[in-house]
Formats: sequence, structure tokens, C-alpha cells
Amino acid sequence: MPYISGKELLQQAWKNGYAVGAFSAHNAETIQSILWAAEAEQAPAMIQVGQRVIQYLGLEPMKKMIDVFMKDITVPICIHLDHSRKYEQTMEAIQLGFQSVMFDGSALSFNENTAITRKVVEAARALGIGTEGEIGKIGGTEDDITVDEEDAMITTTEEAVAFIEATDVDSLAVSIGTAHGIYKKPPKLAFGRLKEISEAVKRPLVLHGGSDVPDEQVVKAISLGIAKVNVDTELRQAFTHGVLEVLNDNPVEYHLAVYLGRGREVMQAKVREKIRLFGSSGKAQDFFQDKKIVMI
Repeated sequence: MPYISGKELLQQAWKNGYAVGAFSAHNAETIQSILWAAEAEQAPAMIQVGQRVIQYLGLEPMKKMIDVFMKDITVPICIHLDHSRKYEQTMEAIQLGFQSVMFDGSALSFNENTAITRKVVEAARALGIGTEGEIGKIGGTEDDITVDEEDAMITTTEEAVAFIEATDVDSLAVSIGTAHGIYKKPPKLAFGRLKEISEAVKRPLVLHGGSDVPDEQVVKAISLGIAKVNVDTELRQAFTHGVLEVLNDNPVEYHLAVYLGRGREVMQAKVREKIRLFGSSGKAQDFFQDKKIVMI
């Protein structure tokens, strides 16, 4: 199984001017959608395990299910723990063999956030696992946690530099005007601030709330240092639309394989679309050519 450290995955993307899609999985079919799309596009990818699916299915069952579906996958994949707000859960993911973890202390004080993130970084780095931290707030709702868009703050360059100095985290999620969910009106990303932060911290940056952001803004953000783009809402929409397409045509179609299979097809097409947008299509071969990059 070609699992790869999140740090190596994002470093390669960052240095070569593209972004890795970080796609959220929620069940067997969505795991397959992501893995099959990455394989079809010959693209490296992150498969994210978020808080809602952990509450619903559990952290260990999701990891084991991904392992099963990875059997025939040949492209570099990283399993990433998304938005963990508990140190203990982050450590559990590391013990289970995740290749990347995010501790999200953005709701804590700066000092609390950096202190815990630093502990996570030390534990993960000892095992070659990638780490992600977050400062500021990203608007919208994700996993039952809501941040009012009016209250979403743009990350300052000073905050970003101070956070990196205090934690030495491998990648940093910054708030530049995105929100979780679907937008009521098109967002306007703070490209000037993104450029400043990227030049100051000199490491991969992460765009949360990547669903429904206009394509041209995503491409520009990648050119300014975004190396990981999180996508969840648009994938859930695609999957649900596929299921509804079958059930609307035939309300008495009771074979789960039929309507879940159609949901899987539609979501896979959406993941492939995002991979092409992020510039990661065909980039899997780069990892195998570089002898310094070791698969986990």
C-alpha cells in the first residue's frame, strides 16, 4: 500500500506549484470514490477522516476500512485526521497509523493552541508523520461546529510567523476568507495576505472550506502557496445527488448497491474534477522517481 507521510506529500506539491486534494470520506462508497479517482488520475491525494464520521463510525473502523480499499491502489495516499480538537484523539490517530494529523486549537488562546500543537508535532515527527495546525477562524459549519462568517477573522502575517516559530508545524491552515459549506455569495479571498504569509513562513499552506470557491480563485491561491485544498461539502452533495437520481427515477429501488453505486460514480467524477483543478493529475509518478521519498 503506497501510503506516504503528509509532510512529504505537501512538500512535493508546494515545491512544484500544485495542490493536493484533501477529500473527506464518510463511508465505504466515499472512500472508494476518492481512491478510485486518485488512481484514475494518477494523482497523489489525502483522504480525510473528520469529526462527524468519527462520531458515527469510529476512528479505528475508518482507518481499517481505508486499509482494505487501498489494496489495489498504486498512487501515493495519505490518511489525514481532520480538525481534531483533542490531544488524546490526535495521539490515537498516530498510534493507528495515520500519516498526517491536524490538531485544531483555533478556538483556544494562542498560547494554549501553540503549546498543544507543539506536543503533537514532537510526537508525530518522531514517527515521520505530517502535522497541520490552524490559527484564526474559518467561517461556516463543519462537524457541528459553527463560526459566524461575520466573525471569521483573516489571519495576520505576524500571527502566522509566531505560530510557526512556536510549533514548527509542517503545514498551516490560514483564514483568508473561505468558509465551510456552500456560499450565499462568491467569496473574495485575501490574496495579498496569503502572499505575505506564504513568503514569511516558507512552508505549505492549507485552504479549508475549499468547496464552492470559484475555480479561478482556487488556482490563484495555489500559485501563492496553498499546497492542500480541503473538499467535503461538494463531495457530499455529489454523492447525495447521485443517490437521489436513482430514487427519483425509481422510488422502489431497494438495492443499496444500485443507488449507493450511483452516488459513488457521481462523487468520483467530482473528485477527478477537483484533482485536475488543483494541478495534481499525473503527479503520482514524481514520488516514485524521487528516491528520497519513502512510502510508509
